[in-house]
Amino acid sequence: MPHSLRSDARDNRERILDAARTLFAEEGVNVPMREIARRAGVGPATLYRRFPTKTILATEAFAEQTHECHAIVDECLAEPDPWRGFCLMLEKTFELHASCRGFTEAFMSAFPDAIDFAAERQYALQAVAELARRAKRSGDLRPDFVLDDLFLVLMAHRGIAAAPMPARSAASRRFARLAIQAFRASPAHSPLPPVPRLTPDMTNIL
Repeated sequence: MPHSLRSDARDNRERILDAARTLFAEEGVNVPMREIARRAGVGPATLYRRFPTKTILATEAFAEQTHECHAIVDECLAEPDPWRGFCLMLEKTFELHASCRGFTEAFMSAFPDAIDFAAERQYALQAVAELARRAKRSGDLRPDFVLDDLFLVLMAHRGIAAAPMPARSAASRRFARLAIQAFRASPAHSPLPPVPRLTPDMTNIL
């Protein structure tokens, strides 16, 4: 019997986390806890017993994205070409955030009391600052770039969540290329990635 209870508790926990990841990705972190419980097929009391606050739930639900964000930063810092490292950071960060609307909100201080998010955010920002310094020294990054510009483009990038899921990845890649060209000191207008179909009734206007 104790083993069976432990097994049920593990199953409930995983169902809650799966439901939270799905709803956070689709609707953002403001989704009600009761809706997460309903999607998981458990009662609110069970949810709150496992995860007393949404901060605790989000921190665990986004653990994979948090680790992936850390890995992206490490990869970009290890890139010997300063501009390539900076561009890689933008491209991979946008790709990660396009896949989960909730993670973007959490990363951008939706949960200021969550230690894990605060630590990862600080680590990421310090890395971006270092990547920007290197790219400025190499003459590739425009000299007036500031860290607030990163948050500015992330805020704009959040709008991609309104696009249908199949189009988000393509939209994110194109947005990343536009941002990279805007940040370059001497823009070299390389071809943009294909544009996803976002406005089906307004084709061939341009």
